[in-house]
Amino acid sequence: MIGNDVVDLHLAKTQSNWQRNRFLEKLFTEEEQKIIKNSDDSFLQVWLFWAMKEAAYKCYVQEHQKRFFAPKKFSCKIITNTTGLVEINDHKYDVNICITNNYIYTIAQKNYQKKMVSEIFFIDKNSSQTKKVHQKILSHFSSEISIQKNGMGIPFLLQKNSALPFLISITHHGNYGAFVISEAV
Repeated sequence: MIGNDVVDLHLAKTQSNWQRNRFLEKLFTEEEQKIIKNSDDSFLQVWLFWAMKEAAYKCYVQEHQKRFFAPKKFSCKIITNTTGLVEINDHKYDVNICITNNYIYTIAQKNYQKKMVSEIFFIDKNSSQTKKVHQKILSHFSSEISIQKNGMGIPFLLQKNSALPFLISITHHGNYGAFVISEAV
């Protein structure tokens, strides 16, 4: 299983009010709230935890074919500056973390993916985010490949009416888009 998420930090600063009453209580565990409140950069910590939860959620949905909204069920732990762990029920997802001045990018995976391709890129404000992400993905394959979604909204690669043996996750926010593809284990 594989999932990813990107947060455009400039957009998050202008469009979100994470400090409003009960925002943290609705989305984060008590432990996560303590970490956020004691952080040197609470804003960054909020969006890091959010990106970790979103990436792990995509893994969970791939695995269980069930959508729901319950971010507090996903518990985040920071291991190093570039790695973390998200747990839900008995499931654990390893998370790769990339933080820049412009964005936070996370990739969650269950069962280490041996071969993985990931790309994050700038999207011009005048471009369609989804179209740009699809173009970037398809540039890695022959022209006979298309991107489809199953009934749960999970993307997959299709070639001549047959699904390819790859896991794929797509994300975009503000001026950034990204994807991750791995061989299905």
